[in-house]
Amino acid sequence: MSNRRILTINGGSSSIKFAVYHFGHSLQRGLTGKIDRIGFASTQFTFNDDVNETKTVDCTASDHVAAVEFLADWLDSRKILADLTAIGHRIVHGMHLTQPQIVTPALIEELHQVCPYAPDHLPGELAILKAFGQRVPNVPQVVCFDTAFHRTMPRVATQLPIPRRYEAKGVQRYGFHGLSYSYLMQELRRLGDPSATSGRVILAHLGNGASMAAVRDGKCIDTSMAFTPLAGLPMGTRSGDLDPGVFRYLIQHEGMTPDQFHQMANEESGLLGLSETSSDMRDLLAIESTDIRAAEAIELFCYQAKKLIGSYAAAMGGIDTLVFAGGVGENAAQIRDRICKSLQFLGIELNEKRNAENAPVISPMVSRVGVRVIPTDEEIIIARSVAQLTESQH
Repeated sequence: MSNRRILTINGGSSSIKFAVYHFGHSLQRGLTGKIDRIGFASTQFTFNDDVNETKTVDCTASDHVAAVEFLADWLDSRKILADLTAIGHRIVHGMHLTQPQIVTPALIEELHQVCPYAPDHLPGELAILKAFGQRVPNVPQVVCFDTAFHRTMPRVATQLPIPRRYEAKGVQRYGFHGLSYSYLMQELRRLGDPSATSGRVILAHLGNGASMAAVRDGKCIDTSMAFTPLAGLPMGTRSGDLDPGVFRYLIQHEGMTPDQFHQMANEESGLLGLSETSSDMRDLLAIESTDIRAAEAIELFCYQAKKLIGSYAAAMGGIDTLVFAGGVGENAAQIRDRICKSLQFLGIELNEKRNAENAPVISPMVSRVGVRVIPTDEEIIIARSVAQLTESQH
């Protein structure tokens, strides 16, 4: 089996990330890459080859199917498709599904029924599944659900305070970023952190998409994203939590349609909307001293993150470990510092030098709460799930 490979696919609304793992006694990552801006004129294909050199080329991909064709041709030219043991996919929404599953026609049909709950992601992800199924029909495909991690939440954390009849239609809080959170918890266990199995952990996945999860005794009890990934923290371009009355006001007085509101809340809000400059935290940090809009966008992000940590500590009766992950969480020491400032009453303190270095542990050696920085890895979670599931079939 040492020459066999697993391909992982992480499809977004306008991108496809992939990684190739050599599948032997352990999983070794080889090629990785991304097709970005699918459906736009400037679609780009970026990849890291086996000697870890990053290369970028232009490509044409009018939709996810065209992107899969391009990627499959490229993989085929490198003799990878013929060696595939299986393909693993991140699926953003699984409703009640909690375990990775091998793709069958019945499962595809079930996922089609879920599309109204994730219209920005699921149709593209299903198109990717179908396209790979046609290209390599004899290679099993496995789906891993981003919502599955949160299925342990108690009922009180899943309910929405709207008329009860809508819950029967599936309108409830689901949560997302679950593959990232699964990896972070696995890493805490690997590192021997006792809070991973019998403590109170807050996981902060802070990137262009941002959310947090509260985990007690190894099980998720709450998370900031809700019915959709739009809820919770302000993000790169997403608004996060918003008073529903804003929707009515903009429809009545600005002539906005529901689709226009959806576009605004998802693509034009968050850091981008507040700063009127950029959705990228690095850009905003670079200009905050001269641009009040950038400074206020950063301040609001950190303020909301601080409030969320406090509310989750209240829900769990305290906190033992805080983990930062995601592009911002892993790399922006200033943001971690501002979020944690004035949280000493919870036992959260940072070591200034270690935080500046993005060290694995950024709390003091003696501290009530361990504060960690863990680079997340959704792809390895997919690959491990695929390996486990396909091995169990033999």
